Amino acid sequence: MFDINGSELLIILVIAMVVIGPQRLPEYAQQLRDLVKRGRDMIREGKQTLTAEAPEVDWKQYDPRQYDPRRIVKEALAEESPLPVGESLPTVPRKRHPLAVQRDAVAPYDPEAT
Repeated sequence: MFDINGSELLIILVIAMVVIGPQRLPEYAQQLRDLVKRGRDMIREGKQTLTAEAPEVDWKQYDPRQYDPRRIVKEALAEESPLPVGESLPTVPRKRHPLAVQRDAVAPYDPEAT
């Protein structure tokens, strides 16, 4: 996330200790410890609440990795057709749009317009 390696983190900590000073360092260390404890307790309480309110939830069904498009298409193609072989769906006559052009018709051309 921050792309900091160990030696860079050590340098930052040494600079922070020099800037903060030896008088205020114990106070800031205690504040950091309290912050970490509160964060840990909040996470623990959240887990307990989630377990208490939703004990029978199947979390695997909410896993986004199961929605792989390649797998979905493969399964859809592997399914058998619900219609017996030789049967087809009934066709519904479609209304022709009034501005639709026939396939073999030549496009209108006006030599005076150009």
